[in-house]
Amino acid sequence: MRLLHTADLHLGQIMYQNYDREDEHRHFFEQLDQWCGKYHPDALLVSGDIFDIQQPSAATKQAFNDYFVHLHNHYPEMRIVITAGNHDSASRIQADNVIWQLGNVTLIGRPPANNCTTQPDGWQEDYIVKLEEKGYIIALPYMIGSKRETMQALLDYVEQENTERLPVVMMGHMAVVGMDYTGHNFDIGHIQAIDPADMGSGYDYLALGHIHRPQTIDHHDDEPEEVSLYPAGVIRYSGSALHVSCDEKYPHTVSLVEINKHGGEVQITRLRIDELRHFYELPDSRSAQSCEEALEAVQTFAQEGKRGYIRLKIDYGIDLPSDFNQQIYDLLEPYDNEIRYNPKILWTGMPAKKETTEKLVFEVADLQQMTDPMQFIEQTIDHYNGLTLDELRSAFIEIENECHRIQEDGRTRK
Repeated sequence: MRLLHTADLHLGQIMYQNYDREDEHRHFFEQLDQWCGKYHPDALLVSGDIFDIQQPSAATKQAFNDYFVHLHNHYPEMRIVITAGNHDSASRIQADNVIWQLGNVTLIGRPPANNCTTQPDGWQEDYIVKLEEKGYIIALPYMIGSKRETMQALLDYVEQENTERLPVVMMGHMAVVGMDYTGHNFDIGHIQAIDPADMGSGYDYLALGHIHRPQTIDHHDDEPEEVSLYPAGVIRYSGSALHVSCDEKYPHTVSLVEINKHGGEVQITRLRIDELRHFYELPDSRSAQSCEEALEAVQTFAQEGKRGYIRLKIDYGIDLPSDFNQQIYDLLEPYDNEIRYNPKILWTGMPAKKETTEKLVFEVADLQQMTDPMQFIEQTIDHYNGLTLDELRSAFIEIENECHRIQEDGRTRK
């Protein structure tokens, strides 16, 4: 069995609330198209976070349709399997499956019911894609909490069916113990990390999404290699299609996976993605020591013909004018968004926050009006050494999305 494995497309992402990435995604899919033509995979796996938000725009949905219809038309024998991630709407993804099945594409949005293992056999078929004479794909979307019994029930079902000892692949969208989550701006590694042992046994390759850094669990040192060979039972994050933030300073790849037989060997070839735009920190060598030096770094970057996303490093002791960001935007205006500014400055040389014994006093009415927890945190920030507001905001957004997901899942099961 030969597969191309990718994940975390985040179609429709708007960077820094200002920059559309449609041309970057188009550039990625052009490369994916070439790899499909060169390697002729039996299946293309996309392990979640297809969209950046649960209700993407009509233009983003159209781009999704265009990309995958194009791939199907060019490679009709290639099976395409797409599963929902935590950024996706499970019900919306699932609703489109009946249409996409006509084009040899499988979309899985909703996870198995909580009591599925007590039901008669047959429910498993909704999550198993069989490639004739090639192997089996167990396609699982994002699921809340550990689902060991569900996963093992699916693996056991395939084991009974798989009399020819064909390769078995399982897809998932989750955080697992042992991952490297460098680049994520919230502490995802310690919130929902699942022990690999809780994902059952019997798969040859576990195709994961959710973490943006490409990596093979328990084999992190192999990443610089182009090709690696492992015994069956490999767990791998393909990584995101694009650099989703300026903190993702590592190469991004698509994984070419070849499995010779069930319980045999798994070969992984890392196909390096050529990013249309890269991320840069300015100045190059050290932090800017003045407003003028920061502006000069941006000007030099532009005059040298460089393009991409930029973030400024500025010494904490520097006082910037109130219109500093506007000066940057004005400076970059002639470059038609080819130089894209991250207004979140990287401050260096910040002194450690001092502990305070000052007593906090709030009127009851003030607390009653604080419907957003960030309001309270922003007013008490000096009492929490090392607390980063931007990271907290990202964490609260993630929690809010999770709550919406739970509510939506509950409605669809009534």
